[in-house]
Amino acid sequence: MSDPQIIDWPAWTDSPPGRYVLDWEQAQLDRIVSDVFGFHALQLGLPQLDALRENRMPYRGLVLDPASGASAPYQYPWAREAHAPEHAPADRSTTWCDLLDLPFESQSVDLIVMPHTLEFTSDPHRLLREAERVLMPEGQLVITGFNSLSLWGMRQSFGRMANRPFVPAARDQIAFIRLKDWIKLLGFDLERGRFGCYRPPLVTDKWLARYGFMEAAGDRWWPIFGAVYMVTAVKRVRGMRLVGPIKMKKPVLAPGLTPAATPTTHQEHS
Repeated sequence: MSDPQIIDWPAWTDSPPGRYVLDWEQAQLDRIVSDVFGFHALQLGLPQLDALRENRMPYRGLVLDPASGASAPYQYPWAREAHAPEHAPADRSTTWCDLLDLPFESQSVDLIVMPHTLEFTSDPHRLLREAERVLMPEGQLVITGFNSLSLWGMRQSFGRMANRPFVPAARDQIAFIRLKDWIKLLGFDLERGRFGCYRPPLVTDKWLARYGFMEAAGDRWWPIFGAVYMVTAVKRVRGMRLVGPIKMKKPVLAPGLTPAATPTTHQEHS
């Protein structure tokens, strides 16, 4: 990435604090998505997490954007050079496209997971609107992000001023309260919110382990100050009541989550 203030995401997720955060998020996602049912589920960005591995929908896909740092280390297939990184995880159906212009029909997806995706987009409002557009009524949206009201958030703020950020992000962290306001304005009902990772922003496994006692203490005494948050919201369509199965004019996503054809879309099957 050209901006020196943006930490390389794959390298960070392989570091002690990165593994600490991803382990917590993976555990939470495994629990949440296992109870979401339907036919089509999407994960937008961050291939280091397999957000949908415990979900039982028949069509699950990873969506990556060649312009987003949240797609690293994978590269858009048409732009690859010799010895370049692979273009997709080997065992996951992957679609490359512009996340701000998703190539899926409106009201066609039952579940969307955005792990830190809003922190790597140039227009988080537009990305949320796209998620709202493609979600079915009563579809679920799951978002994770770094909490600006935490010790990690403080270290990130001071680090960015000194050109030494602590966590990877292409923009300022989005406060939990602000995110709640955004999704409510789009017609979502907040179903649950959870914070995690209460240990200080340390860089070694040894020191992170020493502060393991802060997990239970933080969850009880200062729950809103965890390093990361997870939000689950449900899309509501006012005045609509769903009775029985919905008839679709045509399959909106073919097996493997094949999207509608566009010039900027590339579909990969493992």
